[in-house]
Amino acid sequence: MKKLESSLLNMTVVLTVISVIAGGLLAYVNGVTEGPIREIKEKALADGIKSVLQANEATVQQIDTIDGGLAIVYKTDKGTAVQAINNSAFGGSIKVLVGFDAEGTILGYSVLEHAETPGLGAKAGEWFQKGAKGDIIGKQPAKNNLTVSKDGGEVDAITASTITSRAFLGAVNDAYKAYVGEAVDANSGATQQVNGNN
Repeated sequence: MKKLESSLLNMTVVLTVISVIAGGLLAYVNGVTEGPIREIKEKALADGIKSVLQANEATVQQIDTIDGGLAIVYKTDKGTAVQAINNSAFGGSIKVLVGFDAEGTILGYSVLEHAETPGLGAKAGEWFQKGAKGDIIGKQPAKNNLTVSKDGGEVDAITASTITSRAFLGAVNDAYKAYVGEAVDANSGATQQVNGNN
């Protein structure tokens, strides 16, 4: 068999064939995994709603999507769960699910997605839970200043992760805004500092 000459045309054809095959394989894998990934996310959301509302079972109904999906409100027979995204976290964005009772008190929360540093910002899943240093459970965003203490608020930031703490609390406050029907701002948090007089 004769060896193929190395020319621009030959290299272009070979690279095009390789690209088409690789693109086809990626499309196939994406198509195969899309359904299972969607199901896993739906199950995680349903389990998260039960967890943040402290309910074994809850009948869930999505009632509102605010500001193009920055917040999604889920009404249940046990309370209201709100999913909110804040884009000013250290690693990019952080997506939280917060449960509220009829008075707007935080029943619980769950971090659904984040890209924070393991061992630092990734601690947001535990740091703000009941009994932890930054405990927000049982507080009402309408009455309590749920910002980091460095900015005049009532919440201790995660050690060495103030940016993540601001983004997390920004998402919690945005969840509350969505809960009461106000617009949300997914970019507040990292650079916004709250004056203690506000």
